[in-house]
Amino acid sequence: MARGIANGSHLLRIRAASAIAVVGLIAVSLSTPSAAATTARPGRPKPGIAWTRCTEPPAARSNQFQCAKVPVPLDWAKPNGTKIELAVIRRLASRPQQRIGSMFVNPGGPGQSGYELVANSGQDFDEWGGGRFDVVGWDPRGTNRSSPVECFTSQAAEDRFWAGVFVPITPAESASYQRKTVELARRCGEVSGALLSHITTTDTARDLDALRALVGDRKITYVGLSYGSMIGQIYANLFPGRVRAMMLDGIVDAVDYTTSAEANLGNSVSSADEVFAQFLALCQSAGPGRCALAGHGQTVAQRVAGLFARARRAPIPAPHANPPGTLSYGDLLQSTFTPLRLPLTWPEFAANLNAAANGDGSALKTEARLSLSPQGMQASTTSAAISCGDAPARLPSSAWPLAIRRFTNVGKLWGPVLGWSLWAPCASNWPAHATDRYTGPWNAKTKTPILLVGARYDPGTPYRNAQVAERRLGNAVLLTLDGWGHPSYQVPSTCIDRARVRYLVKLIPPRPGTHCQPDEVPFH
Repeated sequence: MARGIANGSHLLRIRAASAIAVVGLIAVSLSTPSAAATTARPGRPKPGIAWTRCTEPPAARSNQFQCAKVPVPLDWAKPNGTKIELAVIRRLASRPQQRIGSMFVNPGGPGQSGYELVANSGQDFDEWGGGRFDVVGWDPRGTNRSSPVECFTSQAAEDRFWAGVFVPITPAESASYQRKTVELARRCGEVSGALLSHITTTDTARDLDALRALVGDRKITYVGLSYGSMIGQIYANLFPGRVRAMMLDGIVDAVDYTTSAEANLGNSVSSADEVFAQFLALCQSAGPGRCALAGHGQTVAQRVAGLFARARRAPIPAPHANPPGTLSYGDLLQSTFTPLRLPLTWPEFAANLNAAANGDGSALKTEARLSLSPQGMQASTTSAAISCGDAPARLPSSAWPLAIRRFTNVGKLWGPVLGWSLWAPCASNWPAHATDRYTGPWNAKTKTPILLVGARYDPGTPYRNAQVAERRLGNAVLLTLDGWGHPSYQVPSTCIDRARVRYLVKLIPPRPGTHCQPDEVPFH
């Protein structure tokens, strides 16, 4: 979180970005497949939430946190039918005598844990709201503690399935991976069944409205980060009269996201190359004293291009990875995913790239392995499960030569990575038939303008998405960070900190066209 807001801001910046990244993130699953759905009891639940003391650290160590399980309908069209449970957490307002209400937060993904976001970084969000809100997070349906999507009957079976997985590059590797995605889709359907058809973002927006009512707020105050902006855009168009304040940071393009898996993926991978070019340019200007890639008798761009060409020809030794191995071209692509979102880690990223250019790819291999572990693949499968329901694929996965080529043309770094992890499952006869899918219109007008925040160089949600959303939404204002990161708070900006608090507390948005400068520049 921005340093101007909280003393623990650096902690949140790293954790929030890790929560938002889709590939290479560890999802926590605390339910068994049989817990995905339970038979409803007759009648409607009583209003209110039965809050109790949290039992998991770190929230269990503080009386400021309260936790609950909240039942909601599996199918909102059948409110008295089968129920699933949502795991909810809140951090009580630090200034309760001036409490305004609750502020709901979602970290993105799709599929990342709002529970963990609040448990780990609740103080930072409390300060975003001036201490005047109970900060409420929840694990969206189908994820983590909230009736999670399951595709395997045991951890051992999941470990076997993903053992040795890597980003495919050659035709033979790609054909083999395509067959794997077909098998994955089949297994997900067998284990999770009807749940897969009821985990759309529209379902989650309805859950959010139910939670709003249960905490007793007439109108919602909501902060949506990355994919969390998609939840917000759907909510605002379904329930415009129930919005008090809505701040969205790292904006998903609502039309691309809901049109097709191909349109969504194409948008998602389209800005990482530009941000990588910024990384190279900033490293070059910083010089060898501040960036390990600079110097060496060639430009930074030339040195990195040589590294990519070398990895494409043959794997690079990674003798100090655990276990030792080699860095493939696919690993190299994968290893860029998290660092590009975190500009203040760019000096370390540059050092790791430089080590690989010197013949030791150990650090980058370790980074890639986090994403490609069974836990990382579980997280990306959950993300795919939600986005597949929101926008099915138009091409079959057997058309991977065409699809992956198109994604790579749009995004050289992330096209193959996200093409295989997010698009391919959707295109492999994904076993969901979602009926509750909101696809527009997007111009419902809220009383208070929605505050959109976008970094000019955002690798995960292109800045143009925020510009388009400002025009498309019925009442929105864009606040621009002239900097880097996904979302914008990865680089601190006192200017944005002040605008954020002023908006959430006083409902005063910045003037249209406002730009803020970062307090720090990578490599300086």
